[in-house]
This record gives sequence, C-alpha cells and structure tokens, in this order.
Amino acid sequence: MRNMTTAKDIDRNQGKLPQKEKGSLTPIATKNVEELRRQQLERLAASFRLFAHYGFDEGLAGHITLRDPEFNDHFWVNPLGVNFSHITVSDLLLVKEDGEIIQGARPINPAAFFIHSAIHKARPDVNSAAHAHSIYGRTFSTLGKVLDPITQDAAMFFEEQSLYSDYGGVAFDKDEGEEIAKALGDKRTAILQNHGLLTTGQTVDVAAWLFISMDKCCQSQLMAEAAGDPIIIDDETAEHAKKQAGTDLILWASFQPLYDLIYELSPDFLD
Repeated sequence: MRNMTTAKDIDRNQGKLPQKEKGSLTPIATKNVEELRRQQLERLAASFRLFAHYGFDEGLAGHITLRDPEFNDHFWVNPLGVNFSHITVSDLLLVKEDGEIIQGARPINPAAFFIHSAIHKARPDVNSAAHAHSIYGRTFSTLGKVLDPITQDAAMFFEEQSLYSDYGGVAFDKDEGEEIAKALGDKRTAILQNHGLLTTGQTVDVAAWLFISMDKCCQSQLMAEAAGDPIIIDDETAEHAKKQAGTDLILWASFQPLYDLIYELSPDFLD
C-alpha cells in the first residue's frame, strides 16, 4: 500500500525503468503511477535538450510542461534561468495550478505559469504543452496567419492550428494566459502572433515533436514564399494526409529517434 498523501511526497527517482533499445518504436509499459511519472519526466528533460539542440533556447524564454499523472492540478516545468542544454530531471519544478511551487528550489518563469496553467485548466485532454521563441516560428508569427498545407509535413497541421492575433505583451498576468488558452480552443497547436509557436499533446513526446515539426514547416513556408507562390495541397488531400501521418501514435513514434539521439549525445539529462 502506498503511503503518499500529498504531491510534496513525490520521489521523482522512483519508478526508473530500463531505457528503450535504440530504434525501438514499442512503448515501454508502465505498471504504476511512479513508473509513468518517471518515464514522462525523462521525456520532458530530454525535450529541453532537444530544443537546445535545435536552437530553440532564447535567454529566459521558453517552457514545456507536463501534467502530473497523479495530481492532475499540478504540472512539471523547467525552472527560470537554467539553459535548456543543462536541464535534468532533478531540475524540474512541480507547480500547483495556483502558482505554488511544490517541488524545486528555483523560481518559475511567470509567463510559463500564466500560459501553461491556463491551458492545462482549460484542456483536460492536454498533458503537455510546449512554447519557445524559435527563430522560424516567431518570424512566421509576424505574418498573422496559420501554416498552409504546402507539403506533406505541413498537412499534419491542417485544421489543427489556431491563431492568437491579439498580442498583449509578455504573458506576466492571468488575463494574457487565459486569452491564449481561449484562442487555442480545441486545436493541437497555435501560432501566437508576434510571439511564437505553441503545441500540445497527450504526452510530452507528441507536444515536443509537434513543435519541432511546426518550426521546420514555418521555415519551409517562409522559404517557399520568398521564392515564389507555393502550390497549396487541396483540402481533401490535406485532410487525408493528416489522417495518415498525424495520429497520436505516429506523432509519438516520430519523437523516438530524437529521444535516441539526445540519449546518446547527453545522457546526463536523466540525473
């Protein structure tokens, strides 16, 4: 019988499982909430390393969150002031939806709290959300539109994007976070005009992969529009391509080679 009574009692080192084999696309089964939490925390820390690998870190900006699988009104997030390339499992903060830091010795980025707490509260189906000031994402956001389905990869975002066009400055207050969550609606992703990208998922793997892919699609469309008038895939074909390549299972699987990469490059994220 478990003795845990509060989130303060969580031991993030409990539930460690062997790492998956390189190239494996079979999810590792978890038997209890400790194993599920630990597995997802490892994916969260790995995602920060990947974001650094792709150059998504920008000063103090950027955050990825994970809803705790047991205490659903709590989420894990990166601390303020720690570069993505240095994030480890032990660095992660556990924050309650009212802003109280339950675990972790460092402060939280206020924008991370106001944006992500609003999203997790408004969307019970979202267990992870990612936002960063990536160069192509924030550049594309200045155009005030969503991605067009001009490639097979971009078709994955067909009718899965919203546009938040009412930029109100740095999200240092509750209202801005709630407006972003409202604009996201029931979509997987959002383009925050004059700001950057926001992606969500039922797992960290999906939210992180969507962000990486979306930023590349922004780069692709910026290049295509600079060169000429890109041909847009028709709606019916775009929807078909999305159903083929945009399922949660495919999105999850797409993240696995990147997890293998970062595990080989910097396995200390597990610390």
